Amino acid sequence: MKRALIVVDVQNDFCEGGSLAVKGGARVASDIAELLHHWSSRDPKAPDYAHVVATKDHHIDPGDHWSDDPDFAHSWPVHCKVGTEGERFHPNLDPQPFDAIFYKGEHQAAYSGFEGSDSGGTSLADWLRKHGVTDVDVCGLATDYCVRATALDAVEQEFTTRLLPHLCAGVAEESTTAALAEMQQAGVTLGERR
Repeated sequence: MKRALIVVDVQNDFCEGGSLAVKGGARVASDIAELLHHWSSRDPKAPDYAHVVATKDHHIDPGDHWSDDPDFAHSWPVHCKVGTEGERFHPNLDPQPFDAIFYKGEHQAAYSGFEGSDSGGTSLADWLRKHGVTDVDVCGLATDYCVRATALDAVEQEFTTRLLPHLCAGVAEESTTAALAEMQQAGVTLGERR
């Protein structure tokens, strides 16, 4: 068994001050950075990850995913535009020892990290399989959107999947509660809350 951590979309536009800010986003960035610091320094108390990867919303022209009059269900304000500060990892997280970064949504909506590919065009699922990963932990932003979609796709791709709720933040309490229930129903296990 080899386990990887997938850090989902911890970017400036999804943290406080960004165009689609999630309350608690900066804290999540700090908490993930602390975990990764222990992991990269080989702290015996740190999780035993074989690999740590990240996903990024990476929009060039995603069509009607962006809107001047968003409905906040299928359309959103401009966010994570390539070349902007909003697309960068939050400074509490960046730089970190990611083995690979998977970019999603250049020309369309993309919520799941499994819709993305690395700079060489390799998909997240193929990269994980190539590196012998069987189990994944998922964390990041936002619990009820991209984290949810990534965790559900991880299960569909037949990875044993665990969500780390203490390293996530959701947009709204009701949709976050519904997303957690949906993920568990699909076979995602929940890591301990801290």
